[in-house]
Amino acid sequence: MGVVEVRQDGVVVTVALNRPENHNAMTPKMIGALTAVFHQLSARDDVRAVVLTGNGRSFCAGADLNSMRAAADFSYDENLADGQAIFDMVQAVDNCPKPVIGRVNGAAIGGGVGLVAACDIVVAVERAKFAFSEARLGIVPAVISPFVLAKIGVGNGRELFLTGERFNAQHARQIGLVHHIAADEAALDAKVNERIEQLLMAAPGAQAAAKELIRTVAYQPKADMRHYTANLIAQRRASDDGREGMSSFLEKRPPNWRE
Repeated sequence: MGVVEVRQDGVVVTVALNRPENHNAMTPKMIGALTAVFHQLSARDDVRAVVLTGNGRSFCAGADLNSMRAAADFSYDENLADGQAIFDMVQAVDNCPKPVIGRVNGAAIGGGVGLVAACDIVVAVERAKFAFSEARLGIVPAVISPFVLAKIGVGNGRELFLTGERFNAQHARQIGLVHHIAADEAALDAKVNERIEQLLMAAPGAQAAAKELIRTVAYQPKADMRHYTANLIAQRRASDDGREGMSSFLEKRPPNWRE
């Protein structure tokens, strides 16, 4: 079993991030695998809906610690390529012509919130926590920002991007990141199944056209932001703040701006 698990039940496919022992933290291998899976699902006529979730008790804890350690020594070009890969992963979810339900079974941090924002319908368990924690590491949520701000709006992004604070499922619903909250995992699955039933009442071609309509009418093309956002994260990772934030996090000490 790989870092991304794919299960099919009739016309519904569940895609699960599969590093539960690491809270489904993202590695380059997982990023590449998830991107490939969503490109493949987009082209399949036997799939009507996709459920994106995480195995274990977390949805996705953001970047993997070992990947963060490696990124601390990346060149600008390596950081640029890494940022572009993350953008491409989130965009693959966002551009999927099938309805995508986010089954948020636990914490979603950093890039994990980017995946949540790319889902069409999001159901979260009540205990789920969210955070755009990048600023506390001296960087910014650059490559996920076009997807997140399209979902929660600039006003909410201003506060949460700047503080990096954690927020609960209730607040996530208030700002439009989450649509439905479930008391526990049984209720989570029941609500996801209810949403699937409603989705299957509509025509697949109309749903694909509706998703394209929303992207075209409501927002500037996210693809135009690919270079800008990847360039920004590459610059921030190489900055003094970025290096200090990453080092302090990995060394389990406060960064110098909190001394």
